[in-house]
Amino acid sequence: MTGPVVSLEAGDLTAAFLPGRGMLGSSLRHRGEEILRRVDDLEGAAAKGSTAGIPLLHPWANRLSGPRYRAAGREVVLDLRSPLLHLDEHGLPIHGIPWARLAWEVIGSAPDRLTARLDWRRPDLLAVFPFPHLLRMEAALRSDGLTIRTTLTGGGEGPVPVSFGFHPYVGLPGLPRADWRLTLPTMRRLDLDGDGIPTGVEKPFAGFDGPLGDAVFDDGFALLPGATVFTLVGGGRRVTVRFLSGYSFAQVFAPTGKEFVAIEPMTAPTSALTTGRGLRLAGPGESVVAAFRILVEDAT
Repeated sequence: MTGPVVSLEAGDLTAAFLPGRGMLGSSLRHRGEEILRRVDDLEGAAAKGSTAGIPLLHPWANRLSGPRYRAAGREVVLDLRSPLLHLDEHGLPIHGIPWARLAWEVIGSAPDRLTARLDWRRPDLLAVFPFPHLLRMEAALRSDGLTIRTTLTGGGEGPVPVSFGFHPYVGLPGLPRADWRLTLPTMRRLDLDGDGIPTGVEKPFAGFDGPLGDAVFDDGFALLPGATVFTLVGGGRRVTVRFLSGYSFAQVFAPTGKEFVAIEPMTAPTSALTTGRGLRLAGPGESVVAAFRILVEDAT
């Protein structure tokens, strides 16, 4: 089972989280209609290691270029047979440890707020990411949106690489994907190789503003100062993903024929653990805070 559900409510919005299963955001409803996608079969997603709703991607966002990485002075060789790893179609480790494998401890709750923590000291977790640390996540619901704030605090053993992110799947109820209006800001597009790994080359991206139509995105971006707002509009609603702090990169995933857009805040680019590009370190006792917000509003 997906475990106990913690529900939040504020105005016309309700949200639900699964602390025992990765603090997964399993629902965000506006006037009773679901905004999140891929939440219809969470048991199936958990069994397959697939992402759904609003999952945390930790200790790396998106994929690694292979089973070996060196970060903060440590060499790590992953066991690809481990149940704590999920592999993409190319056999590459993707999305860190699957959400269903991480049980969080609730340390605070209110009708519109939930706070939980995860102590990264279990031997099986350290075999994948040998950097002891503490994660704290706060989900706060207001009448116009949901804010998720994540704090990584380094343990006393040494620096901790920071490369987590989120993969929120959002959509607009009652309107075909082709009629959704998508707005992306001006950014720097990351050139990707055939496995989706950044090559180190960045190219100008002038943004996007128009009907989604049959457009397809599976792109990584480096954010520019102030360019942190992504929107979907249609069917009388506006869904905005706003990066508030701590996220310098984004992935936009809108595959053909799928009724969702994933706008993914990332603290580092894909495979930063293997390349070192854009990778920050949290020193012993140091905290790195990252926050984003999903706003849901009426739109004329």
